[in-house]
Amino acid sequence: MSGGAVDRLPGGREAEVHAMLDAAYPVVPPDLAVRAMARGARRLRRRRLARTALALLLLAAAVAVAVWAIAVWPSPPPLNVPPPGGW
Repeated sequence: MSGGAVDRLPGGREAEVHAMLDAAYPVVPPDLAVRAMARGARRLRRRRLARTALALLLLAAAVAVAVWAIAVWPSPPPLNVPPPGGW
């Protein structure tokens, strides 16, 4: 068994692969890097905005829970008042 038989692709697609590899490379648009940088900058801005909005939402939720807990928490009884019913 020769080494070439091991490298063969199933279905006789080896010729297709060689044709694709031997073909000329596609033409790249000259402004591709500029567009990629603009798209990346947009994604970073959106991600930063989403993180900021989430942080503000969590902060608002924490403040709301704290205000609710303070409002619902029972106040301690006064110290110098005799208990109801007397001594």
